[in-house]
Amino acid sequence: MNTVRTVSDTKKDFYLAFPKPVNQVYRRVVDELLVEVHLLKVNQTFVYDSIFALGFVTTFDRFTVGYKPETDRFAVFHALCSALQFDSDRVRQDATTLLDLATRSPNEVKDLLTKLESGGYLEPLAGQLHTIANKENFKYSRLLGVGVYALLEISDPDAIADNTKREEILKLVGETLKFGSDRLLKDIDLYRSNLDKIEQARQMIADMVEAERKKRAQKEAATTAESTSDTPADN
Repeated sequence: MNTVRTVSDTKKDFYLAFPKPVNQVYRRVVDELLVEVHLLKVNQTFVYDSIFALGFVTTFDRFTVGYKPETDRFAVFHALCSALQFDSDRVRQDATTLLDLATRSPNEVKDLLTKLESGGYLEPLAGQLHTIANKENFKYSRLLGVGVYALLEISDPDAIADNTKREEILKLVGETLKFGSDRLLKDIDLYRSNLDKIEQARQMIADMVEAERKKRAQKEAATTAESTSDTPADN
C-alpha cells in the first residue's frame, strides 16, 4: 500500500486548517511553499535543521508583509506548517534562536559560513554546517539557501548590499559547504527579484485603493455640494 502523501493531500490539509480564501496577492507564495516543501519532505535525503527553518520563516515573513488582517497572516503560517507536518512553534523558535545567535556575534557567523571556523555558543550552528559540508548526497534546498542568506545579511550587510561582493561571498559559502555556488547564486538572485516584484504588486494595490478612496471622497463631496446648493435659502 502506498502511504506517501501527495501534493493534493498537503493542499487539502492546508485548506482544512485555513478554510478562508488566501489574499490574492499572496496566494502564489503560499501555493509554492506548499509544493516546494512537500516535495522536499517526501525525499528521503531531506534533513530538517534550524537553517532550513530560518529560510522557511524568512521567506514566509518577507513575502507576506502587509497581509491583512494580521491575525490571518499568523493563521496561514500555522496552516502551512500543519499541512507540511511541522510544529509551527518549533519552526519559528528555531529560526528566532538562530537569528539571535547571529546577531550576538556576526563576525564569527561569517567565519563559520565561509571557513567553518568557530566555536563556543555557536557550536549548534557549527555542527549543522559541518554536517552539510560532510554529508554524502546532502539535499540542498532553496529555503536552506535563503536561511544562509539571512545569516549573511546579519553578519555582513555591507557585502550583501553590493552586487559584486554578494556574489563573491555566496560563491565562497557554496564552496565551503560543498553544495556548490551556482544554484545558491541563482536562488538568491531569484529570491531578491521576487521580493521586488511582490513589493511592486503591494504598492500597485495600495495605489489603487488610495485612488478609489479619493474617488469616493470626491463623489461624496460633490454630492454634498449639490445637496447644499439645492436647499432653499432662508428669507
